[in-house]
Amino acid sequence: MFEQSEEPRVFGLAPGVDFPKALTAGLIARMADRSPEAMARVHLIVNTRRMQRRLRQLFEQGDAGFMPRIRLLTELDKLDPTVAGPPAIPALRRRLDLIALVARLLEQQVELAPQSSLYALTDSLAALLDEMQGEGVSAQTIANLDVTDQSGHWQRALQFIRIAQGYLDQSDTPPDQEARQRSMVIALAQRWADAPPADPILIAGSTGSRGTTMLLMQAVATLPQGGLILPGFDFDMPIGVWDQLDEALTSEDHPQYRFHKVITALGLRPTDVRNWHDTRAPSPERNALVSLSLRPAPVTDAWLIEGPRLSGLADATAGVTLLDAPSPRDEALAIALRLRQAAETGETAALITPDRTLTRQVTAALDQWDILPDDSAGTPLHLSPPGRFLRHVAHLFTRRLDAEALLTLLKHPLTHSETDRGPHVLNTQRLELRIRARGLPYPDARGLVELLQSSVADDAGQAALLDWAAWVGQTFAGNERANQPLQDWVELHIILAESIAAGPGGTAPGELWKKKAGQKALAVMQGLKDQAAFGPAMSARDYADLVGALLSGEEVRDRDAPHPSIMIWGTLEARVQGADLVILAGLNEGSWPEAPKPDPWLNRALRHQAGLLLPERRIGLSAHDYQQAIGARDVWLTRSIRSDDAETVVSRWLNRLRNLLDGLPAQGGPDALNAMLARGRAWLARAAAFEQVEATPAAPRPSPMPPVAARPRALSVTDIKRLIRDPYAIYARHVLKLSPFGPLVQSPDALMRGTLAHDILERFIRDTVVDLSSLTTNHLMHIAHTVMTEEVPWPTARALWLARIEKIAPWFVERETIRRRMATPIAFEGEAKGKLVWPELGFTLSARADRIDVTEDGSAILYDYKTGKPPTLKQQTRFDKQLLIEAAMIEEGAFDAVGPSAVRQAVFIGLGADPEEVAAPLHKEPPVEVLDNLRALILAYLAPGQGFTARRMMEEDKIASDYDQLARFGEWDAADHPVPEDLS
Repeated sequence: MFEQSEEPRVFGLAPGVDFPKALTAGLIARMADRSPEAMARVHLIVNTRRMQRRLRQLFEQGDAGFMPRIRLLTELDKLDPTVAGPPAIPALRRRLDLIALVARLLEQQVELAPQSSLYALTDSLAALLDEMQGEGVSAQTIANLDVTDQSGHWQRALQFIRIAQGYLDQSDTPPDQEARQRSMVIALAQRWADAPPADPILIAGSTGSRGTTMLLMQAVATLPQGGLILPGFDFDMPIGVWDQLDEALTSEDHPQYRFHKVITALGLRPTDVRNWHDTRAPSPERNALVSLSLRPAPVTDAWLIEGPRLSGLADATAGVTLLDAPSPRDEALAIALRLRQAAETGETAALITPDRTLTRQVTAALDQWDILPDDSAGTPLHLSPPGRFLRHVAHLFTRRLDAEALLTLLKHPLTHSETDRGPHVLNTQRLELRIRARGLPYPDARGLVELLQSSVADDAGQAALLDWAAWVGQTFAGNERANQPLQDWVELHIILAESIAAGPGGTAPGELWKKKAGQKALAVMQGLKDQAAFGPAMSARDYADLVGALLSGEEVRDRDAPHPSIMIWGTLEARVQGADLVILAGLNEGSWPEAPKPDPWLNRALRHQAGLLLPERRIGLSAHDYQQAIGARDVWLTRSIRSDDAETVVSRWLNRLRNLLDGLPAQGGPDALNAMLARGRAWLARAAAFEQVEATPAAPRPSPMPPVAARPRALSVTDIKRLIRDPYAIYARHVLKLSPFGPLVQSPDALMRGTLAHDILERFIRDTVVDLSSLTTNHLMHIAHTVMTEEVPWPTARALWLARIEKIAPWFVERETIRRRMATPIAFEGEAKGKLVWPELGFTLSARADRIDVTEDGSAILYDYKTGKPPTLKQQTRFDKQLLIEAAMIEEGAFDAVGPSAVRQAVFIGLGADPEEVAAPLHKEPPVEVLDNLRALILAYLAPGQGFTARRMMEEDKIASDYDQLARFGEWDAADHPVPEDLS
């Protein structure tokens, strides 16, 4: 293929050129005068499987003939079987080895790091060791670094690195992938140096960013029939600028730095790099413009010299659209509209961005036109149905089962997927309704069966429901585990997952391991099972974290007839593909380029000193991807000015391009920039027009007037306060018969605290009626402990509430002693029920008093417990008339437990942080007057013209009502006039 030469051979292709296509064309042209079978002796080494597939497709689409041997960088043993070493140890096994190592170290020296950092430290340490082996850096090299600041952090880091490296050196296990690859490259280079192969060997598409790859590239470039083909080589950059790339600390983030490093290592100059094929870049003028914009920061003064020499800026930017979107949503919609146009016109279009959130937004926008893009990245396995299912099941081991976790799994489509899911779905709905209505914070087998009693009318259906409830309780509850070996965790996890997927009586795991996502999930779990013997014993939380990390490290592509010409690529995929329209999206700092991840072991200077990769390496690779992609024929450059919560910073590369154009008025740079922006604004306007909707008038403040016959004829005393403050809530509850759902996960809220406080005090007072000697703080606290233990499953809330009761117990006992001198309790909440009927109105008022005491002269004293602050006198006279109404009902004989009696006192007993007693103003609000006013209020709301106004007299605007959403509160406020609506 090549003439004999002592010089290493390095070729390049300009940015914007379809690299695989030009690579194929150049290889065919060079082999045109050779025999047909000579092509079959060519070894072509590429760095990705996608590149391999694309090259094969291009050769298959051409004329009939032989195809070169296309290998991957990781398949060097196929080049020469004699250099093949033992198979690499699985990455998971090495990770488990390191987990055990780090865990033992943290146990021995607890001051090094918290136990919770075990997996983060292990992952970062594994990455560092891989890099050390790939770059040929030993732990001793790092130990010998010139560290002037001997900080405690450095000593801790060195401890980890030395112990880990020592473990690896002493291990008799096979090498890992990085070590095996480097040893093979060294052996291959030595063999080639002794006996160079006669067949052509080419490395194409690699940038040489890793040390091992660089060694192989040097070995191939010096072969008699070897050569390198560099993608996106900048032929426009002057030699003086190339010379400025010598210093890694200042030039690592430049897109051409890696090529400079390869060329220099081979003893060549950039001018020695030849064009592989005469394929012309789509826009050489744009390549020159972009090259100048990307000059290293120390030499951007070249803009002043070389900028005026640029020509054809209008042509260079004619195919470029610059879109500054107000938000990510606007950016995604504008991109989707352009991709839709490409689909209609038959263009091939590719969206390139590392921002996966943006790609999901674009995919969602395209879905409204039934366009499914071909997304090369696929879906992260942990977000697929099997991945989510396995993570949910793993979390069953970590804590006591609560209602939310139970229903999350019961509703998962893989649960009970072996047989008909219909009854299972119906039973799950029944269970959720019961949990919301009655509460079951921590379901178990007994609680579930009791909760679902009498849920179905027919006996057979009820029996089937209870059998299902028993299966749920036995399968899902009681799975919490302490520390145990990893093998046991994996075995238990798989068995439980398959049992849940099978359903009651099932024998197969349903849909769990089916389709591509299920098969990938099974492979992950099987791999973990195979290597589990090398892992340490761990807690349930650590196991769940490990499974989540393993699943998140995999992706699955479950294609569903994607559109053949609309694609979403990551930056790696963009290097090996070509498209008519290329959209570079998410061009903001932190997204493209991504911010370097922090290194817990070595800072930037120490990395450079040790010969490891600098954090800017990834920025430089991203810059190279950008330089290649922006050279396409038709290009969009998009970004959002704001993210969801803050102002964004424009990508450094885009910022440089804009600044360069803006500084070249003589060449028409500002005009070209404005034209790019104008094209972007035009598409943003289309997106805005697409989403424009007719304004819907805001809902008025409702005041419905239902028919008189439908209005409530019975209310409780507690409803009266609601009728005064929020009549609409009475309308919704008693006319529309709408009751709010309870929370899915019952929490220790104020309502529960109040209910328990009432229960505790009622038990305590009943005991003291029987035996006055039990009127002590100790007895009160004994009852409180008993009730809280039985009714409060949350340890923290139980302890907090008991502490509050203990604080007020002495005060309550002291005040209760005084109360008992005045009267004797005769009725409590269970039996203190009252009913007052107004026949002429057809209306019934009901009440349930917390406690009624009777004095020696037969008069009554009414008490009401409040766990919060009792209502003030002003609140009682205007709104909170509960005790006043109950007192009036007692005097009317509405309470059978007391009979008609005069009420001496009506008192709120506040049980808050500052306990107090607040008496109802019986002298200001006589019972007769209270009932007259109440009667007038009821008459008013039974009148046909009276509306039930929403939030009529709420105490504070911030107080929420159960029916605010129904009333569309927020579209109106308390200052708006109500709008009556006749519903008769």
